[in-house]
Amino acid sequence: MWRTDTYWFDVAVATTVLMLGHLGFGRFVEYQSRGRRLLKSLAGLALLVGTSVWAGRAWMYALLAAMGVGVLVVHGWWLPRRGVNGWTAEPRDRYYALMGLDPSGKPLGRPD
Repeated sequence: MWRTDTYWFDVAVATTVLMLGHLGFGRFVEYQSRGRRLLKSLAGLALLVGTSVWAGRAWMYALLAAMGVGVLVVHGWWLPRRGVNGWTAEPRDRYYALMGLDPSGKPLGRPD
């Protein structure tokens, strides 16, 4: 009944990793709309499961590991070197400046 050699297992692994990412680092994208965050999650899931289908499970897990390394580099090295806590996104004004946002979290140059 419980098999790990199916695409549904790959979907479960990918969605679990995405969910943990949202829980741990969701504060970094609070300025984005919920719809955009949902589309990004669906695109990430499609990318991972599509990789599993067309290139194989080993490549999907390699891609997942590469994404994890990327998160560690950005949040553990790049952000702290620029004076932003990689776990809490504080100070918020410095983080927003790095992202090209105004102090309220809106993109610079947009009238809304």
